Amino acid sequence: MTRASDLHRRAADSPSADVIVVGAGLAGLAAATALAADGAVVTLIERRAFVGGRAYSYPHPALNETIDSQHVILGCCTNFRALIEQAGTAWSIRWYDKLCFLEGAVAGPNQSARRSWISSSLLPAPAHQSLSFLRAPMLDRADKIAIARGLTRFLRGFPTSDRESFASWLQNNHQTDRAIRHFWEPIIVGALNDSFENCSTKYAGKVFHESFLRSPAAGRLGIPTKPISEFFEPVVKLARRLGVEMLLNSGVTAIAQTDGGRWRVTCGEDSLEANSVILATSLDQTVSLMQPLTTAGAWLSSQSHFASGRFSHSPITTIHLWYDREVVDLDHAVLLDTRIQWLFAKSRIRAWAPERGSYLELVISASSPELKLSRAEILREALRELAIFFPKVREARLIKSAVLKEARATFSVSPKLDAARPPQLTAYPGLYIAGDWTATDWPSTMEGAVRSGRMAAGIVAGDRQQFLAPELPPTGLMHLLSRQP
Repeated sequence: MTRASDLHRRAADSPSADVIVVGAGLAGLAAATALAADGAVVTLIERRAFVGGRAYSYPHPALNETIDSQHVILGCCTNFRALIEQAGTAWSIRWYDKLCFLEGAVAGPNQSARRSWISSSLLPAPAHQSLSFLRAPMLDRADKIAIARGLTRFLRGFPTSDRESFASWLQNNHQTDRAIRHFWEPIIVGALNDSFENCSTKYAGKVFHESFLRSPAAGRLGIPTKPISEFFEPVVKLARRLGVEMLLNSGVTAIAQTDGGRWRVTCGEDSLEANSVILATSLDQTVSLMQPLTTAGAWLSSQSHFASGRFSHSPITTIHLWYDREVVDLDHAVLLDTRIQWLFAKSRIRAWAPERGSYLELVISASSPELKLSRAEILREALRELAIFFPKVREARLIKSAVLKEARATFSVSPKLDAARPPQLTAYPGLYIAGDWTATDWPSTMEGAVRSGRMAAGIVAGDRQQFLAPELPPTGLMHLLSRQP
């Protein structure tokens, strides 16, 4: 590992380094690997000792376990999948073609929850999930009619404008209460991590167009079979194979343009120069680094950054449970009419031997109320709700548990936010930005982060689209109906 103390030596040895990428989250990794594969000399600087940005796992000091917040991938996440495939680790994603919705309220105290399965059939898109949808007991006839009528609004695609909230859309399209609670809410809150009021119809429509209508392949659900940092380790190895010089534990304190038009990146007392710099950092860190640049300061003001309140974060809370035996018979499920939206049986997903017991993760998206509760309160309520859906947990011994609160898990794709999301190209030649908060036409997801990095790399190379993976094509009748590329 190269450290910041080596920067003076490297700057002297290689004064014409092509690109410096600041930040080794998914955006930075995507930018660095794309440019290095294209022949550029790339240095990747990360202030922490690990890569992945907000997508990381860590060893819990008291539990002797590695924990993370569960990340999932959809088949339509073509750039994320391309990066993983390039790293040779696509096999470590387990793909699912069925989604199970559980109703706990209809079951007796010792009965299992009622299950509704949404899955593809041999019918062509957009009707490929219609047979299972029509059979789903979680919805009655009026609910299904309302949902079908609503989904037809997204057959041709999703709105290009993000001015309307999804709450307004639901009201204008006369959705029933049960349709909202058992279909629209679990999908949107799970995918966009926020309330209907804080989600624009543009991005909500994108979720439904891609996941339920465009093609069976686009809506497939992928779950990593390893802790997320371990899952990304092959991407780090790929970057190093391509020649990317990685400087970990190296916090960037300043950037400045030299008299010759190059860029100087400072880490404490050390510095490094390059022709181009990509800031693949969080919005607030990017603002902090760019604010001293006069023109950039004006540019940032025009983009409505944090100071104007346009961007806001939405939290995710996860509850991690280890039992002495297997207590569920599903790899994952959507839980209805409860604070817990998703259950992931990580021991099943990771193919644990039965004698190791059971490891579950419960996910509460848009968990602002939980930020005010103690971990003991969150755990107690989660265990109560879990037992409603899976009575077997009452018979098992809970060996250990953990509650993880991520207050800044994602940013909200609120109505009219697109106007504030800046492009990857800045006002300064040779200075670019990347991150899921920049303009990508995707919400705050791993796919959005990878796309932003590849877009920034493309601009450096001369073509913004150069490194972007193609979208999955619509299939069946959607080939004729969809106006989306």
